[in-house]
Amino acid sequence: MVNKEKILSFYRSHFGEVNGALAGLIISVIILLIGFFKTLFIVICVLVGYYIGKKISDDKEYIKNFLDRILPPGTYR
Repeated sequence: MVNKEKILSFYRSHFGEVNGALAGLIISVIILLIGFFKTLFIVICVLVGYYIGKKISDDKEYIKNFLDRILPPGTYR
């Protein structure tokens, strides 16, 4: 029986490879289950969400500044 310490040691020394393989497995299963274009849409939505979340995390006033650029000032308040 493989003990937990050996598995964690292997994961720590090869975390990039393990995470990449798991991501590839998950993406391939999703493509097989729901199709390529639906999977591509999900990936694009996740990337846009990540980008917006990162911007909000870096600049707490990002949404207000963004809305000021596209709407007349004071519209959303």
